[in-house]
Amino acid sequence: MLRKIAVCDLTLGMYIHEFCRPRNHDPFWTLHVERKLLDEGVLQRIQESTRQVWIDTGRGKSPEPQVHILAAASERVSESDTAPASMERELTRARMICGRAKDAVTVMFTDARMGRAMNVKDVDLLVEEISTSVMRHPHALISLSRLKTSDEYTYMHSVAVCALMVALARQMELNEELVREAGVAGLMHDVGKMMIAPAILNKPARLTVDEYEAMKYHPQAGLEILEHCQQVTSAVRDVCLHHHEKIDGSGYPHGLKGEEISLFAKMGAVCDVYDAVTSDRPYKKGWDAARSIREMASWKGHFDEKILQHFVKTVGIYPVGALVRLKSERLGVVVEQGEKSLLHPKVKVFLSTRTRIAFEPHVINLANPVEKDAIIKFELAEDWGVQDVEKMWAGAGAS
Repeated sequence: MLRKIAVCDLTLGMYIHEFCRPRNHDPFWTLHVERKLLDEGVLQRIQESTRQVWIDTGRGKSPEPQVHILAAASERVSESDTAPASMERELTRARMICGRAKDAVTVMFTDARMGRAMNVKDVDLLVEEISTSVMRHPHALISLSRLKTSDEYTYMHSVAVCALMVALARQMELNEELVREAGVAGLMHDVGKMMIAPAILNKPARLTVDEYEAMKYHPQAGLEILEHCQQVTSAVRDVCLHHHEKIDGSGYPHGLKGEEISLFAKMGAVCDVYDAVTSDRPYKKGWDAARSIREMASWKGHFDEKILQHFVKTVGIYPVGALVRLKSERLGVVVEQGEKSLLHPKVKVFLSTRTRIAFEPHVINLANPVEKDAIIKFELAEDWGVQDVEKMWAGAGAS
């Protein structure tokens, strides 16, 4: 008997009949279909890369009685799925969402590069899944999506900007229909980069003047791609075309200024730059989240100031992943935002700033009056010889 189940319910011993995902040229998806699942590594790859799977219960293990069987591919999110979650729990879900989202965006953008019509029928479901993760915990997926390799940058950048747009739209108290549309705009804003030569896109050095002019064509190229997608709204097309405009008129492609730039395009400009400057690229190491906010705030005429203020509230004054020094002479990394105060996040402390001696890492909540501690300044990891800061919050999350 064939049954469609969520991949989180997939276990070793089940017989895989078919995967519910767009087909591509990766042999993994043909190698592991029509056979029993016996390898833990294969199971993990499946759970990170797709959402649902058909199993044959007559040829393999059946789901436990309490497992929820999906009745439709376009299943809506239940109330329990939107309930608030801890950072640690949501990081686990976010890893799977990021994996599936990257695969879906890769397929869509590859179709665009090959001149094929993009299949955007799953975009709404993908954005809903990202949006729901942000609703459960606003910082898990956003923080996790910063940890991308340079070779997956274009695809994961789109996922990250989608999540940032959703979170920013909610912080600005836009209605849920606009929140969803903002997410779609974030997901599709850089599709035009598929029309840029890889040698320019991935160049490990500063672009020449001619190369930069070629790069500046990507918003127009993206618009031309999206004009063939009837499901895409005019607001989404506008973000694709105008997310590089600046408030002072010095941006491109049209040199728009002030109120000539749409609300969504202003939001897209902030989200796009933030994820770009916090990401490692072939030609530079990404800035930490705290430095990125400080630098962006200093670029007068670049962003809409009110939207940037909303964005700071979205990611936090002390963003997840920021290395900070405490009044108690301890060094720590921010692992979770405070529920009631941006000034009092949860921090995983691990080093004495006075003796430079490390101790067993543990999480303190600065919102707890018992702690009687506070952040006094940001620090640079290289100044303290600290490596793998990301693992301190992304590895186990906050407890």
